[in-house]
Amino acid sequence: MTLYRSFATVGGLTAISRVLGFVRDQLIAYVLGTGLVADAFIVAFRIPNLFRRLFAEGAFNSAFVPLFAERLEGRGPAVAKRFAEEALAGLFGVLLAFTIFAEFAMPWLLPFIAFGFSGNQEKFDLTVLLTRIAFPYLICMSLMALYAGVLSGLRQYAAASAAQILLNVVLTIAMGLAYWLGLSRSPAAGIILASAVTVAGVVQLTMLARDAARHGMLLGLRWPVHTDGTRRLVQLGIPALIAGGITQLNIVVGTNIASVQPGANSYLYYADRLYQLPLGIVGIAIGVVLLPDIARQLKAGNLGAVHESQNRSIEFALLLTLPAAVALAVVPLPIIRVLFERGAFTAADSPPTAWALSAFAFGLPAFVLNRVLSPAYFAREDTRTPMNFALVNLVVNAAGSIALFFVLKSLGYLPHIGIAIATTLAAWLNVGQLWRELRVRGHYHADDRIERNLPRILIASAAMGFAVWSLAQWLDPYFQRAHGALVQVAALGLLVGSGLAVYAIAVLAMRIIDPLDLLRRLRRR
Repeated sequence: MTLYRSFATVGGLTAISRVLGFVRDQLIAYVLGTGLVADAFIVAFRIPNLFRRLFAEGAFNSAFVPLFAERLEGRGPAVAKRFAEEALAGLFGVLLAFTIFAEFAMPWLLPFIAFGFSGNQEKFDLTVLLTRIAFPYLICMSLMALYAGVLSGLRQYAAASAAQILLNVVLTIAMGLAYWLGLSRSPAAGIILASAVTVAGVVQLTMLARDAARHGMLLGLRWPVHTDGTRRLVQLGIPALIAGGITQLNIVVGTNIASVQPGANSYLYYADRLYQLPLGIVGIAIGVVLLPDIARQLKAGNLGAVHESQNRSIEFALLLTLPAAVALAVVPLPIIRVLFERGAFTAADSPPTAWALSAFAFGLPAFVLNRVLSPAYFAREDTRTPMNFALVNLVVNAAGSIALFFVLKSLGYLPHIGIAIATTLAAWLNVGQLWRELRVRGHYHADDRIERNLPRILIASAAMGFAVWSLAQWLDPYFQRAHGALVQVAALGLLVGSGLAVYAIAVLAMRIIDPLDLLRRLRRR
């Protein structure tokens, strides 16, 4: 139950963040739409996020968290804190140098990320400006990821999850200001939003540093030194850096290809934001909690607990993400219409966004399972194997994106859907590689409970999918803008509520969850 409580803490706060993220994205869609300014801001926002995932959430944290947890459990808080300060010194130095370089070199870097913008000088210049404004966000979020790793080692997850909320609050206020000033679709709105990104990063970092101080882990900035700890961190971090770089290169490839099609980056962005809701709630919760949990269990030599944590994490992930994936895949258009179709986001923008959402949805369980299976490697200080799998993923994703984009374009279909399909196929291939290698090494064994429940979860999800698809046909007239926002929201609420009810009944009827056992556990709490 401790594992589930941790999942619930991170997932619950992430859910609040994602709901506020929807408010934010609805305002962006309302004020910016899918035109020149929207494309420029989305790419400008994606670039520092790309490098953040590369430096912090990918390479750095996958190497840092197991080493920090090992020192904390085996040598005490003082040694662990000193190691964290050594890591902070090295990370900050690299980030500062890279940020200064990027600010000056942005006009030459941008064509590698969105070469299609080069044909439109206004869009290119605006994207360079917005990226320069937003790029310091990279430093703030990377240092925040370090503090999040420290706090997760202390089993303190709330502050890092709550900090995500602040970004959405600040950006929502910024979009509200742009709208109030009458700046819809204007470059000035993009400048306000890009500035808010950097402000939000400072606010988030401050919040996490204060929480770390409360637990005696406020990190001082040292002069970078090369110790045994930092040497091992670099050894583990380089393969993870390459693996993370490959993953982010996939995003660059997709962004580049999409930049050829006007509005495509916007369609993919809004679709991405929707399937990121369940991915963020479940996947981030599992990823944040599972890595330090497995690292501690391995340190204690408790292999039975390791397998139990992995099985329950997979079961928890699929129980929540499979029905979400089915729903997003079978009824994407009503969801897009109700959530985004207003203001500058027109009825013509809904179908291409919905098709992209449907393609992404089929990969949702794979994206979450990647976060479940990867900690089993990182906790054993193995970052090389995920790197090798990421190389394969790069080839499949890049080749698939290019091929499907131009094949669909030649056939007269929406070409950007090919990028989403390729991303989904590559994600499932990566899951297969991670799972197979864990089985071969004896690091994962499916227990009777998960073998019994997985087919039942599939059946329950299929039943829910048929129910929401059938109901959506009847409710279709009420999703149109002509009925007004209140009727649209009520219709979507009825659709979602009915789907949840059908799924819950199926889960209980097939005893995937034993309600009596759940009640007993809750009473013990």
